[in-house]
Amino acid sequence: MIIEIIRFLFILVGALTGAYASNIIRLPGLLSYRLYVIIISIIIGTGVGYVAGGVIGRRLVRTLNWVESNIQKIPFSELISSIAGLLIGLILALLISLPAFFIPDSFRFVKLFYVVFAFIIFGWFGVRVGGRRWEDLDRIFQARKPKAVATVGREIKPKLIDTNIIIDGRITDIVKTGFLEGTLILPRYVLKELQLISDSEDSLKRARGRRGLDILRLLQGMIDIEISETDYNDIREVDAKLVRQAQKMGAVILTNDYNLNKVAAVEGVTVLNINELANAVKPVTLPGE
Repeated sequence: MIIEIIRFLFILVGALTGAYASNIIRLPGLLSYRLYVIIISIIIGTGVGYVAGGVIGRRLVRTLNWVESNIQKIPFSELISSIAGLLIGLILALLISLPAFFIPDSFRFVKLFYVVFAFIIFGWFGVRVGGRRWEDLDRIFQARKPKAVATVGREIKPKLIDTNIIIDGRITDIVKTGFLEGTLILPRYVLKELQLISDSEDSLKRARGRRGLDILRLLQGMIDIEISETDYNDIREVDAKLVRQAQKMGAVILTNDYNLNKVAAVEGVTVLNINELANAVKPVTLPGE
């Protein structure tokens, strides 16, 4: 539909351009065929507009679809922060461009270059700075959300789950007992890692990944699971992303990964390790029993 609208606009512009061009063409031998020249010019302009409109329309639609798909991957708070940074950058560019109005008209090229350069640089700078400060905005949004509170008045911290604990499966038994309170948070990058494992060419990894997906579906019927769209593109490792997100959210990490446990402890992040829980609930026997 959009392609047809763009093509129609180009056809209209092409026809008008052809009609206008026919008035410019004033060859002596063609004066007696004036009407034919106008008609042929309109036909040529319409044809060019039809072809150009189709090509440009398809490219524009592909570009818009690409932009839409990439915007959907950006966390909402990062998008808002980038837009705010862009607006601030444009306002600064406008203020800095005011002296350009005092440049004489004889240097209008310099004036135009100065204004365009200021808007491009400050707009880009605003988007970059705003995009990097989105975590502060995300913390504000998190602070304004009503927080779950236990019956004894203690705040329940959000719990981030990693890939290993999902594949392990013992988390379902822990949830059944009611020891876990509140909502489990599943980051999108953890879910992607689980999907990659389930699609692995290695049969053992593939079986583990599919087991993890089955356990995840089972968990969704037992406890509230919130999928977080927060991501950190400057970090490649999933464990490092979990630690960063836990720091920003004030969350704890639910895992059975020994290395993640140690790294999180160094970073000051609380970890609930189900292996430590298993050791803690082993029965204690006294000598002679």
